[in-house]
Amino acid sequence: MALDERNFFNERPETRTGRFQCPKCRRTNDYSVRWVRRSKKDRLPPGAGEEDRAKFAKLRDYLLRIDEDVVCKSCGKKFEIPSQASLLFADQLAGLPNAEELEREIAAASGEDEKAPEEKPALPARFTRKSSGWK
Repeated sequence: MALDERNFFNERPETRTGRFQCPKCRRTNDYSVRWVRRSKKDRLPPGAGEEDRAKFAKLRDYLLRIDEDVVCKSCGKKFEIPSQASLLFADQLAGLPNAEELEREIAAASGEDEKAPEEKPALPARFTRKSSGWK
């Protein structure tokens, strides 16, 4: 009898953030999404046959998404996560840059230097002088 797939993996819960846009209010926020990381065990479980050995050789670590929908932080409506990827292989995640690195690479490729903070124009005197109260 073949072994169950869960016998080949160690399971560990994990929370990852994702940026999603609410379809109702159109606001974009970061949401925490629950995942289960299944990492391949270092050896076969006892009682494995030849078919199980062949299956074990092909296995890879992966993440399985638990949450299907999130609640909007702005309007409070529940919406489905707009991604079809509910399963991600761990080796696919290893080479992905994070958002900050990606912004730096884009700025470097476009020839822009580090952004200096934009200087705001000075306010006119009528907005900066002290109020004398109601007359």
